[in-house]
Amino acid sequence: MQPYASVPLSKATTLLNHGPVTLVSSAHDGARNVMAASWAMPLDFTPPKVAVVIDATTMTRRLVESSGEFVLNIPARGLAEATLAVGSRSGDEGDKFEVLGLRTFQGTVVEAPLLEGCVAWLECKVLPEPHNQQRYDLFLAEVVAAWADPRVFANGRWRFEDGALRTMHYVAGGDFFATGESFKVRNAID
Repeated sequence: MQPYASVPLSKATTLLNHGPVTLVSSAHDGARNVMAASWAMPLDFTPPKVAVVIDATTMTRRLVESSGEFVLNIPARGLAEATLAVGSRSGDEGDKFEVLGLRTFQGTVVEAPLLEGCVAWLECKVLPEPHNQQRYDLFLAEVVAAWADPRVFANGRWRFEDGALRTMHYVAGGDFFATGESFKVRNAID
């Protein structure tokens, strides 16, 4: 099992600020699934809230609607093939975790599994917005627990010194970008 540390909820949305691809995991009544989602973003700080688009035709959508919860897993570069694979097949065709050899662990608040090999995890409870969900496939949720790999996220900040632990941005057709070099800019007004 890889190392992970609790992230204060006041810093939870920082895990998504840089726009990485996410893996949405869900579970209900003995069924589980995982799908890739690039359209996920932070919405609010206190309490922390997120938004994610989950297509109406997916197994993940059915599980999220039934359970009222999900996990946003933030994969590292080493999970690029798995990220493409979970986004390219339906959970109705079989258990993606088993088929792809993906290992999970349990969080502290929601039943949806957390995916090993990721560098951050946000356990989320859906904030029911039936109009947004039905018309736009948009789910709003409160982050109820957050975790991160302390090798890349500590003191409320990302630091990607190890290229293998960099998060990814999905473009299309199997093309990804790894999160790049950080730099600091000082406010000229101060």
